[in-house]
Amino acid sequence: MCGIVGYVGNQPVVDILVDGLKQLEYRGYDSSGIAISDGNDIKIYKAEGKLQNLENVLREHRDEIQTAKMGIGHIRWATHGAATLLNAHPHTCNCGKLALVHNGIIENFKELKVNLEKEGCVFRSQTDTEVVAHLIASIYGKVKDLTEAVRLAAQKLEGAYALCVMHKDYPNTLVVTKRNAPLLVGIGDGEMFAASDVPAIIKHTKRAVYLADNQIAVLKADSLNIINSEGQNIDYKVEILPWEPVALSKMGYKHFMLKEIHEQPDVIRNILVGKLHTTDDPVVLNEVKLTRETLKHLNRIQIIACGTSLHAAMIGKYIIETFCGIAVDVEPSSEYIYRRTVTDENTLVIGVSQSGETADTLTAIKQAKAKGSHILIITNRPDSAMAREADSLIPVSAGIEVSVAATKSYVAQVISFYLLAIYMAEIKDSIDASVLKTMKNELMIIPQKIEQILAHKEVIQKCAREYANTKDFIYIARGINYPTALEGALKLKEISYINATGYPAGELKHGPIAMLDETMPVLSILMHGCVYEKILSNSEEAKARNAKLIALTNSTEKKLDDLFDYIIHVPEVHEYLSPVIAIVPLQLLAYYIAEFLGKDVDQPRNLAKSVTVE
Repeated sequence: MCGIVGYVGNQPVVDILVDGLKQLEYRGYDSSGIAISDGNDIKIYKAEGKLQNLENVLREHRDEIQTAKMGIGHIRWATHGAATLLNAHPHTCNCGKLALVHNGIIENFKELKVNLEKEGCVFRSQTDTEVVAHLIASIYGKVKDLTEAVRLAAQKLEGAYALCVMHKDYPNTLVVTKRNAPLLVGIGDGEMFAASDVPAIIKHTKRAVYLADNQIAVLKADSLNIINSEGQNIDYKVEILPWEPVALSKMGYKHFMLKEIHEQPDVIRNILVGKLHTTDDPVVLNEVKLTRETLKHLNRIQIIACGTSLHAAMIGKYIIETFCGIAVDVEPSSEYIYRRTVTDENTLVIGVSQSGETADTLTAIKQAKAKGSHILIITNRPDSAMAREADSLIPVSAGIEVSVAATKSYVAQVISFYLLAIYMAEIKDSIDASVLKTMKNELMIIPQKIEQILAHKEVIQKCAREYANTKDFIYIARGINYPTALEGALKLKEISYINATGYPAGELKHGPIAMLDETMPVLSILMHGCVYEKILSNSEEAKARNAKLIALTNSTEKKLDDLFDYIIHVPEVHEYLSPVIAIVPLQLLAYYIAEFLGKDVDQPRNLAKSVTVE
């Protein structure tokens, strides 16, 4: 779910809603819609595909929309149900008097739906959002108060949501609320706005209130009232939005890093737009110029990167070798450039860099290009120096990343490697099509699994508080998640300054086990797959040396309760895609430990966002 805009005031609402949605297009979406009120009735207009399609629909109804002064708008990325008109937002109740838009995911929608159907509600879509519309309408029928109905309904919802609600009986009122999803209220001159991100409203006002979780805001043209989950009026702080785009983007989060962690579901959706349409269609990478003939003659792939990008590259190695059967070498750029460059025209060289300006990597790809190798660049900056050297390009489309510690750009790079591996495997016909179909399906639903993690952070926070004062930390994993252990340890080092190290779990007994005692926490990345039992055995070895054990796992085996001091559960996912799920709790663990220690999370000492010196 990608973008919300709401307005109540004295201006024609349609242009404000459509323009606001255009400012949110960067998030990626597959359908759009608005609901407007002319004071007498609520009218809804929707379209599949791009906003231009919605504008065409609205143009056909120009005469009937001109008088509307209140409305809500939405751009949607399909999660529950396909990208169809029925599933597009806004959604309504059976009588059509209530309309709402929603960002996030309602985890208990199936249970709620069963009860609502017993009450006589008829569902038209496949979405979790329609459940909320029926739920609020059902409660409204009893309490006859829209704000109270939203408040009581919110108490029944589990998961993440930002909601913007309107009702025929309240022709001049919007009610909005949120939990674990961004939402702000813009205050104008005789008008109010609601939005999921600042760009949607910055043209109209620089005064805004960032809603906290479980707060409910009642917007009228000339007033704003905010209550808490108990229905009590609360004071709110009006903030002045600065002009600078970077400064705009914190969205009420305490740190940019926390915001950027929470952006990752939408980042993944944005990457997949235009590249992965359905599980039956081939992956589309328009700027990758690898033909069947080129791939036929490839005998080696080299991936060159630094820091976090290097860990993404290691996952890329694993998945490309598995899917394509081509040998892949991964090397730090800083090492690559100071030895003989052994590449040729039959070598694909992949450079990975968030900024596209990393000096070591830029030098390395120039050396490889001089040898005739095909250069493919994975970067967040398609206008960068590295991109200009590329024969092929994959822009990761993560948006501005302010925090020095990379989070969303890392996940974007990893997802890009999956797309590249599938793309190459489909051209080479190198792996069973059913495997690729499974991977595509998992990729399409993985954003909502990350949203489940982000909606349940309590265990991670508790674990972080417990281990915030440790001096050393060990992360262990095997197979495709060994790079995840390295990246998790790096995040902790970068922002908390705790000496954290990642190891292949099988190497623990070849030296590092000497360090283990009751003062040494060991975090095991224990995901279902071919090495699950092996990592479990390695964890038992650490337990026998009195180490404090933390499990990051998608297993529900009861025996883990006796072995581990803390267990961080994540949703079930295919082993090949488990790194995308596993890294999110590790990012949060590092963040909360650094926060508890009072560190400068976004600007850790000695580090810069873009390293442009060798």
